[in-house]
Amino acid sequence: MSRIGNEVVVLPESVEVEFYGNNVTVKGPNGELTRAFSPDIRFHMAENEVSFIRPNESQKMKTVHGTTRANFNNMVVGVSEGFQKSLELVGVGYRAQMQGTKLILNVGYSQPVEVETPEGVTIEAPANNQVIVKGSSKELVGKVAAKIRSVRMPEPYKGKGIRYSGEQVRSKEGKTGK
Repeated sequence: MSRIGNEVVVLPESVEVEFYGNNVTVKGPNGELTRAFSPDIRFHMAENEVSFIRPNESQKMKTVHGTTRANFNNMVVGVSEGFQKSLELVGVGYRAQMQGTKLILNVGYSQPVEVETPEGVTIEAPANNQVIVKGSSKELVGKVAAKIRSVRMPEPYKGKGIRYSGEQVRSKEGKTGK
């Protein structure tokens, strides 16, 4: 039984939801998100609560049911509160700075690496060794943060690189001489 799919999503007062068949638009103070969901799952809205109904008890429907509810909930949270990912730059001379809408990363390469800010996401560099990615779409915020992290992945010998805040990098023992 899908426990997540059976939970209702309570809408905050500042959020509006519109259904067009299997397309859903959620509007709130942080913007507007639209997504197409599976036509098998039905939405039922009563006052400020949205519930999800699946047609049968097959395993595939149970997974689609839970995924639909989780994605819809992420849309509601995104337009009302927003999402954020924080990254740290660890290494001597590693730094990040904003230049207009571009993020400039100096992470040990011969040239600085420029990362464009996509629409719907804001990137901040409050300190030389910190980057914050904010936006209303959880998926897009995660993609941009992963793209920034992939510029210089944390390496296991010295621990240098770009990592998520709070991420633990397991260090390996280096070579030993004879």
